[in-house]
Amino acid sequence: MRPTLFKYLLIACALSFAACEAEEPKTMDVPDKAEEPDRFVQMMAQPDEAQAEEAEEAKEGEEAAVPTPEADEAQAQPAVGPASTKAGEDMAGVEKVFEKKDSNLWNGKSDAKVGSDAITALGSLDGEGGSARGLGGLGISGAGRGGGGIASKGVVGSGEGYGRIQGLGSVSTGGGKGYGSASVGRKVKARKVYPNLAPAPEPNTAQRNTESYANHGVNQMTDTAKDAKSTFAIDVDTGAYTIARRKLQNGQVPPEASVRVEEFVNYFRYSYPDPDSGAFAVHMEAAPSPFLAEDEGKTRKILRVGVQGKRVTKTTRKPVHLTFLVDVSGSMSSPDKLGLAQKSLEILTNNLRQGDSVAIATYAGRVAKILDPTGLENKGRILTAIESLKSGGSTAMNSGLEIAYKLALANFQKDHVNRVIVLSDGDANVGPSSHQAILKRIEHFVDEGVTLSTIGFGMGNYKDTLMEQLANKGNGNYYYIDTAKEARKVFGEQLDGTLQVIAKDVKIQVEFDKEAVKSYRLIGYENRDIADKDFRNDKVDAGEIGAGHTVTALYEMVLTDKAKDAKKLATVRIRAKKPDGAKASEQAFLLTHGDLKDSIRKASKDFQFAAAVAGFAELLRGSKYANALNYDLIHEIAKSGTSAGQQDRQEFLKLVEKAKSLQKG
Repeated sequence: MRPTLFKYLLIACALSFAACEAEEPKTMDVPDKAEEPDRFVQMMAQPDEAQAEEAEEAKEGEEAAVPTPEADEAQAQPAVGPASTKAGEDMAGVEKVFEKKDSNLWNGKSDAKVGSDAITALGSLDGEGGSARGLGGLGISGAGRGGGGIASKGVVGSGEGYGRIQGLGSVSTGGGKGYGSASVGRKVKARKVYPNLAPAPEPNTAQRNTESYANHGVNQMTDTAKDAKSTFAIDVDTGAYTIARRKLQNGQVPPEASVRVEEFVNYFRYSYPDPDSGAFAVHMEAAPSPFLAEDEGKTRKILRVGVQGKRVTKTTRKPVHLTFLVDVSGSMSSPDKLGLAQKSLEILTNNLRQGDSVAIATYAGRVAKILDPTGLENKGRILTAIESLKSGGSTAMNSGLEIAYKLALANFQKDHVNRVIVLSDGDANVGPSSHQAILKRIEHFVDEGVTLSTIGFGMGNYKDTLMEQLANKGNGNYYYIDTAKEARKVFGEQLDGTLQVIAKDVKIQVEFDKEAVKSYRLIGYENRDIADKDFRNDKVDAGEIGAGHTVTALYEMVLTDKAKDAKKLATVRIRAKKPDGAKASEQAFLLTHGDLKDSIRKASKDFQFAAAVAGFAELLRGSKYANALNYDLIHEIAKSGTSAGQQDRQEFLKLVEKAKSLQKG
């Protein structure tokens, strides 16, 4: 290089470095996987003479550090690394990266050598650069954002995105204005790699929330003179509570339509005595309502109907044959979705026993069979298949259900538990994906003996209505998993109840004595209502109860002046079929004055806590019956019903405090 040219080049570089130091770091867009890196490889494979000279000069400069991305942790990209290079080194190493036609380029396994330090490039690599305007007709141009240019320190800029390099600058001589951007990087620590996740889309703070929830309204007070009977299907789902928990912990008030009182109440376990015989026992208790003025509380009571299912152990439960149907569409590409789904399946698999089996299918734009029915003696194969799942594409849930049921029927074992478990965010967008179309396609499989449970994940596009109704139609359970801790609870501590049904089509009918009760309302269960005339119609579908499950229903009731003389306040009937039965059996229980406590403080701790949880849900869903409620009162009653060591209840108290703070804000 001519001495004069080199002198001006050094001056221009010094000016560029000064500009870099003065400017704030700039963020940049994450490159799209579909862009053509080969174009950049070709550009760098044929540098002009000046570029070659500059690269040679740069060998004497300092080593470049890869810039750190300014991305939010929630939008963390897969780690790309390790990568290293030194200044001015031949770019053949970068060419090799692009010549690899496998998934390594997009799954964070780059071999590019860009410096002597081992560093990790996460997603979008953003250089801090300024522009150097030509001095005396000399300028450096063509240095792309985050990479390529000759910096004033004499180092080669770092790559952008997933190894893509924007071209080396060229030296401009003559009268033109030369522009270029320098890249001054910062070293960053390596982060955890999520090899199962595709690169997340670039952050979009204005992204529209497409979550959907069905508003089923609020049960109204009913005059017993007009209708003394209340009939509903039992429900052991808990998804609504965990959705609300996640929202509150993230500083958001849950949508009113997402709150189902019964799923809040039934999330918690209560100490009901085990049945002496049969599938379940029924326990009743009543006390003055704590949510009204003291004089009103004399006539307005809360009735609790509690059902305890018989318990089974891991050794006594029936063998289970599970088909995991996993949504691996693009919408599942985040750690709290597919990553957490994989963790949940790992926990479930590790809690199965010899004699159980697992098959795995996935769906996105198309469906795939990942694992044929495999016994637990080959648990390693099952876990490997779970670990191999990756996301990408649209969401053809309909087709996925078809292949899952085919696998389940192919491995069907009479008198065993045969179940499909769907893990998804519920966002079906390909094929005949309307709710009714999907629900219709699974109805007849229940008659074949294959049940279906749904496990929900994620936020932003979550479709609660579809996930809940799928489980209802499939005679299974609906859960929402927001943490690994919740996965351990559902698939570890409560696995037997999650998998083994002890009674199906369970219906409850409460008939209030017209002489003793003036009016009543069922708190929750709005979408579980059954016509009174269908209580004994065994063709009408109802709910299921699993081994060891507790089910709680709460009523508000207003007593008449004659109530103190009445022999009974209500009759509670429960009707259910055996898991493989077609004809239901019925039991009846009386609510008498002996079940009625004088005050809420004299009621059991379980009663107090359940009443507080129901009141909390009423507040969150904006019920008109919650006008006299407040979070301080809810917290006081719930705390009275909570003992040391009850972690779920302790957590609930914190949620009440969080909701109160959000209300003030």
